[in-house]
Formats: sequence, structure tokens, C-alpha cells
Amino acid sequence: MKEDRVKPVNYHFNLLIGGCARVGYSKKAFQLFNKMKQHGLKVTGGTYTSLFNACAMSPFLADGLSRANHLREVMLEKGYEPNGSNYNAMIKAYGRCGDLKTAFQLADEMVVSGMTIETATFNFLLQACISDREYGFRHALLVWHRMHRMKVLPDRYSFNLLLRCVRDCQLGDLETTQQLIEQILRDSIGESEKRTKLLPSGDAGKLELAEHEAGQTLVETSDGELSERLLHEGVPDLLSPNPHLGSLVKLGEVRKPEDRLLLLGGTGKIFSEMERCGVEPDIRSLTELLDVIPPTYAAEKQLLTIIKQRKLRCDVDFFNILIKKRSMRFDYDGAKDVLHMIEAANLEPDIVTYGVLALGCQTQEEARSLMKMMQDADVRINIEILGAMLRQGCARQNFRYITEVLNIVKRERLKPNEHFLRHLESFAKECEKRDREYDAKPRKKGREEFKMEYNRYRMQLDAWREHMGLHGLALDRALGIVRDHPWEQFKQPQADGFEAVKNPKLRHKTKKQHQIRQVVLDTMPEAKPQVTDGSVKPDVRLVH
Repeated sequence: MKEDRVKPVNYHFNLLIGGCARVGYSKKAFQLFNKMKQHGLKVTGGTYTSLFNACAMSPFLADGLSRANHLREVMLEKGYEPNGSNYNAMIKAYGRCGDLKTAFQLADEMVVSGMTIETATFNFLLQACISDREYGFRHALLVWHRMHRMKVLPDRYSFNLLLRCVRDCQLGDLETTQQLIEQILRDSIGESEKRTKLLPSGDAGKLELAEHEAGQTLVETSDGELSERLLHEGVPDLLSPNPHLGSLVKLGEVRKPEDRLLLLGGTGKIFSEMERCGVEPDIRSLTELLDVIPPTYAAEKQLLTIIKQRKLRCDVDFFNILIKKRSMRFDYDGAKDVLHMIEAANLEPDIVTYGVLALGCQTQEEARSLMKMMQDADVRINIEILGAMLRQGCARQNFRYITEVLNIVKRERLKPNEHFLRHLESFAKECEKRDREYDAKPRKKGREEFKMEYNRYRMQLDAWREHMGLHGLALDRALGIVRDHPWEQFKQPQADGFEAVKNPKLRHKTKKQHQIRQVVLDTMPEAKPQVTDGSVKPDVRLVH
């Protein structure tokens, strides 16, 4: 445009700012905003929305929050009245940057301004809840039941975000959580009382009277009904508009994601509530559920049964999470069996599949076998997979295994990442501690063997560090060298002046999705389920 002497208009700037916002390049987005003002161009509502999105997507939370505060001050100085999209973008920015108080205040401002609170706004509030790892689940319950009271139906994204809260967030202090749950129960009782007392007539006076009578009845009956809901038999249900605590003994026992899922009523209740709201679960829903169900074969089988009954479609990412879940509970044989499930669903493993399988490579032989499998599939090994192998080698204090991983990194000319160096550092500290113990007890069994292996390993590690340009550096300095700046990728010129990929979302090919018709769950024994594609294959194990 400079060469052709074409003067930019605000539409051009909005496009560029929006593009930077989508990838979190907040610094460049605000530089463009300043240049836009220098040109004397009109700043529109879409500009503010894109800038707040840039703050929300920024990899630097403190910087994103600072820029959001500054932008909000600019809007106040200009006397600009935010619209619904602006408010949603502001809630998203403050929520993701960890300022939950401001995010909820902005939602209250929308109510005071008379704006319609839609499902998208509540979804951004749920995103804010996820950013608070200690109290997020409690906040999410409040948001969810506020949706019920305002008659806003959750969508698929709402359920996925709630499941992410279940996975990542805690209840906080138990006394406050107990009070909050009791308040949710009271509010739901009040809503049900109002629904029964509201008259069908359109007379405004009668409507107000009915609400007043409902309030009086609530005072008289809420204590009794609250006690009944607190002592309700069966599984707790804090998900539906009429929640209860079931047979829950005490909240102190709720510590893990599967416990928090049980508070919502379990897997079956999630699906039934989706059906009630007219929501069809997608791949993300299934994957989020897989992440929070109990780490048992029975729970995994139940989820697979529901998937088959509802004729839902899965992709390889779902099975990758299943492999990871089994690897994390040290069920490495069961993790390998998922490969047969991928094959039965007519899918192919991807690079992530090999990465989660590497979590179970306890020995050099298993690591070599996995690398051979990757070579046959024409998949190049990366530093993440080697990092998973290094983690196993360090856990088993296998010096030869670790040395082989280091040699592969050097041979393949890979750049070690932060996790890789941290594994090496923690292993070095552990070896030094063990070395001092052997020095204190010279006659202790295994001393000579350890000393010999440890000395050889240190020499090879020093040579590897020197080759990588990390020799003699402290961990912090080494991490600074290997750590890539999130915005560095945007500063590199494209070959021949063309963009490598026009849309960032198209960088990943669409995953193939297939129904799990082959998994015959009803006839599978608990220990070793089988697969069939028309003929029985008794030797193929889907679940160990």
C-alpha cells in the first residue's frame, strides 16, 4: 500500500488488529491501534472488541491485564458506551487474565444497562472460572445456576467449559462452599415455588401478588425442603435446575476430578442434562468427560457404551487421551491395547499418539520398539516424545537409557525444551544426593556399580551440554536460551512474500471421525474386551 501510495482506512486496520488478536500478538495489535489513531481514523466498536481479544489471547497474563485496564480507561475518557460484543470481549479478557472480580462486575454492568445476557456471556464467565484453580469449581456452580434462574439455556460449549472446571479447579475452603451450595438449593426452591404460584393470567397485579405469596411460602417451607434435599438419597446432583446433595457425607472427601464429577451427578447426568437442553455432545465433550471419569476400566467401559448407544463419532484425539489416562496410572499394557481400538475404528495414530505411548516406555527396548514403529509409519521423532522417554529413564535411574535419549537428541539435531532440561536437573540433584549417601557408607551394597555408571554418565552429559551450547550454565540461563518467545514466529519473514498458512485454524488437518461400531461392549469380559468387524478376533485386546 505504501508503494502504491494507497491511504489505509479503518477497515484495513481492523482486519490487521483482528488477525493479531486471534494469535495473541497483543503488542503488535496495540501498535496498530496507535498508528490508526495517528492517521485520524475512527475507532469503531469492532476495534475495541479485537483489542480486548488480543489481551485475552496474550501469552503474558500480567501484560494482557495491564493493556485491558488501559483500554478500558481510554473508552471511559472517550465517553464510548460499550455494546454487547465489547462487554463479552472485556469479560473474556479479564477472566482469562485472572481478574475474576472485574469480569463478574462487567456482567453486572450489562444487567444494569438493560442488555440481554446470552449464553456466550455465561461461557466467558465460565472461562474466567477456569483461570482460578483454587476456587474455580465453586464459581462455576454459581454461574451455572444463575443461568438456570435467568432462563438461559447452556450450549455445547457451556458443558465443555464446565467439564474443564471439573478437571482443573478445586472447591476452595469447605465452609464457604457448603454455604454456597445451601444457597443454591434455597434459590432453586424459591424458583420452583414461584413457578407453581405464578398465575397464567396476564394481569400485572395478580402476577405481583403471586410472586409475593411465593416469597411468603418460601420462608415457611424452605427450611424443611432444604433439609430434605440435603438428606436426599442417591447420587448428588448439582447440575440440574432442581439440585440436591444426595447421600454425600461431607465435602471434605471431594478432592479429585472424578469426585467433582460425581457432585454434578456423574456421566449419565451430564448426558441427560445435555439432552434436556437440546445439546448434542461433540468430540470435545467426550474428551473432556474422559479426562474426569474415574481411572478405572469400568468407568471407561461405561463411557464407551454411552458413545456407542448414542452413535457419537470419535477421532484419534479421544483415544490419545485414553492412552495417556492409562499410562498415568501405570497401566502400560492397557495403554498399548488402545492401538487396537484405533485400528478397529479405522483411524490412524498421529504424532500425539506416539507421544502418549512414550510415557509407558520403561526400558530401552520398549523405547527402541516405539521408535521403530514411528520409523515404519514415516513419523519423525520430536523433543516432546524424547522428553517422555527421558522422564521414564530418570524415574528408573537408568543411566544407559538416559544417555541413549541424549544421543538421539544430538543425532536428530533437536532443540531441548524446558521440560527436558528440568528432568535432567532434578535427576542430577537426585544422583548427587545418592552419591553423598554412598560416600557416607562406603560398604553399602551397589556402591561400586553406581559410581562407575554415574561417572560415565556425567562425562557424556558434559559432552552433550557442550555440544548444545549449555555447558557450565545454571538452569535459569539454560532455560532462557532454549525457551522460544511466543511472538518470535510472527517476526520471521515468509518465503517469497507469501503466507505459509492463511488461516491459523487450518494448520491442523481435520481429524477423521468414526463411530465405534466395532467395539462390542455387551459381550466383552471386564478384563479383556474384544473387537469385531464382522468376524470375532479373540486375540485382539481393546481394554486390558
